[in-house]
Amino acid sequence: MAHWLMKSEPDVFGIDHLAARPNQTEGWDGVRNYQARNFMRAMKTGDLVFFYHSNTTIPGIVGIAEVVREAYPDHTAWDNPEGKYFDPASTPDKPRWDMVDLRYVRHLGRVISLTELKANPELTDMPLVRKGSRLSVMPVSHEDWQTILNLE
Repeated sequence: MAHWLMKSEPDVFGIDHLAARPNQTEGWDGVRNYQARNFMRAMKTGDLVFFYHSNTTIPGIVGIAEVVREAYPDHTAWDNPEGKYFDPASTPDKPRWDMVDLRYVRHLGRVISLTELKANPELTDMPLVRKGSRLSVMPVSHEDWQTILNLE
C-alpha cells in the first residue's frame, strides 16, 4: 500500500464535503498538472491519502481518505466548454487528464498545520515541506506517514 497527500481548498471541496457525499465517496477531478496527474495514475485501490486543506487560515492535514477507484478519464476536461477545468485538447477519445475516487476514512484528531510539519526535523525530505513544492497531489513515504500520524 502506498500513501499520498492531496490538497484542496476547504471552501471549494473540503473533508466535510467528502464525508457528506453519498457513500462518503467522490471523484477527485480538476487536476491540471502533469506530475500530479501521473501520481494519481500510480494510485491503487486501498492506498491511503492525507486530506490537506490549503489556502486557508491554518493550512494543514485534516483527515484521511482511501482510494476506492483507480485513475480514469476526468470528464470535467471536456464536458462543459464554460467549465473551470475544460481543456479543448482533451477529448473522450484522447483524454489528457485523469481522476481517482476517494472515500472518507476519518478526520484527524486535530489539524496538523503546515507550520508544524515544516518544523519537524523528521519530515525535511517530505515534498510538501520543501521550498517551491506546490503540487496538489504528492507521494508520502511510509516513514513520513507514521511520523505524521504520531503527531495526531
